[in-house]
Amino acid sequence: MQLTSLDLTDFRSYSRLTLPVRPGITVLVGQNGQGKTNVVEAVWYLATLSSHRVPHDAALVHRGESTAIVRASFVRAGRPLQVDLEITPGKSNRARLQGQNVPRLRDLLGEVRAVLFAPEDLGLIKADPEGRRRFLDELLFEIAPRFASVKADYDRVLKQRGNLLKQMRSMRRGSSGRSVGGLDPAETASSTLEVWDQQLARYGAELLRARLHLVNRLSPHLGYSYLRVSTDEGAEQALDLPPDQRGDVDSPAEIRYRSAVLDQLGAPAGSLPATREIHDGMLEMLAAGHDEEIDRGATLTGPHRDDMEIRLHDFPAKGYASHGESWSLALALRLASYDLLRLEEGDLGDGEPILILDDVFSELDTRRRERLGRIVTTASQVLITTANDGDIPDSLEGEIHVVDVTLGAAVPRS
Repeated sequence: MQLTSLDLTDFRSYSRLTLPVRPGITVLVGQNGQGKTNVVEAVWYLATLSSHRVPHDAALVHRGESTAIVRASFVRAGRPLQVDLEITPGKSNRARLQGQNVPRLRDLLGEVRAVLFAPEDLGLIKADPEGRRRFLDELLFEIAPRFASVKADYDRVLKQRGNLLKQMRSMRRGSSGRSVGGLDPAETASSTLEVWDQQLARYGAELLRARLHLVNRLSPHLGYSYLRVSTDEGAEQALDLPPDQRGDVDSPAEIRYRSAVLDQLGAPAGSLPATREIHDGMLEMLAAGHDEEIDRGATLTGPHRDDMEIRLHDFPAKGYASHGESWSLALALRLASYDLLRLEEGDLGDGEPILILDDVFSELDTRRRERLGRIVTTASQVLITTANDGDIPDSLEGEIHVVDVTLGAAVPRS
């Protein structure tokens, strides 16, 4: 798919911006703090309904205003696509698709497909599992949007079950527990907990299996992409391998989905247990862990505690990989996502996503910068932000469209 125009109203530093966007490579050039990232952040928000920079929407609205509006026109599968999004912190955001109101905001997921790489992605390698789970879910929702509803249901049940566990902990410590209407509150809470166990296992098994299946499909692209960004030979287009041959590449980089439920089932690496098997295994672990969960007031089993383990040379990348290797791994994860989205087009077809590189080249050494330039040249649309023209690698080929960004304005260069 391709972005053809972007209109921002009271979004970040832009009180008003209208920017036409052409196919190929567009480079937004401007000093730090001028608003380059704000432009690509708006596109990413349409794809994922989240920012890659801040956890809350308040920072997205221009100072002194209450609402930000993002309007974008695309071409997907040869058809025009119009997406409008109204962001109002403290209230429900609203969206329109082809001029029609979208009943639920998450119904927008899957319409806009993008892959973004930014300096924050180094946290995928070095930080806690939460960021890696978010990475998987964002990619999953672009490929199969229905799982956004599964995740929302899981989070709802997880929160309600957690509240009940805290109440049961209070009862156990003697701060409450008086009989109400002849019913023993401990027995009532225990019965309710079993109901929440069933609900959590139902949604958790679906989400866990979907993530596991995603990692299994992503894995060969990750190993191959790591070789491309870490070796000069791998980045050459002449050595580009078709998807069905990438699993045969001997790469030092690999990913695995780690879950206590899968460990309990004894599932071999790369396997995909049935949803019912995962459900039953999770339900059994939840029941066995009731005492500890009540003591801690938290749910200790489920996909909210899982991780995507990233390994290099058969060692955990976190704490083992060098700074340069960590950058290559983070790049490889995003490039693998890009390749997977191209293959798995989804219901609308035309699955090739918009590739966004946000202030990446300045963080890479010269060799990695040139390798990345060779790799992304063949993408149908690339959006790049950089502070200096000199950071644009010589390996980028074809027509490059430059947009000069100054505070509150983004103007295509003649």
